Amino acid sequence: MKIDRILIPVTGTRADEEAVELACGLAKQNKSQVHAIYIITLTRDLPLDAEIEPEIQKAEEILESMEEVARKVGCRMDTEVLQAREAGPAIINEAVEREIDLILLGIAYKMRFGEFSLGEVVPYVLKNSPCRVILYQSSYTVSSAPYQAE
Repeated sequence: MKIDRILIPVTGTRADEEAVELACGLAKQNKSQVHAIYIITLTRDLPLDAEIEPEIQKAEEILESMEEVARKVGCRMDTEVLQAREAGPAIINEAVEREIDLILLGIAYKMRFGEFSLGEVVPYVLKNSPCRVILYQSSYTVSSAPYQAE
């Protein structure tokens, strides 16, 4: 399996850190490029180029943290903040534009309404991805919070 470009959408969870470590391991084996994105989802009442400073700052801090995780394992990673209406289509668009070979999604164990849930983003990416997708589930952690795009 030839992997030249790996895309990792991140939200700042522990699962993201572990997924970055995994992506870096794969990247070293294949001499691949790793690209991490943080997607700010905007409501329909805001223009897509709206500058929401607290969200942008949060995104940049999370991406810096992910870059630090990559550096610790000896990997260089590009990062980018994107703004979109929905995370799933933004991930797919990024994968197509960058000709990504692998999307690596770090997911935490989530409970929603008392049941395990993948939320909306993961199924969308699995259904529409133009490339391979790896789901990396972090250590078992039960959470009653609503699913966040990971």
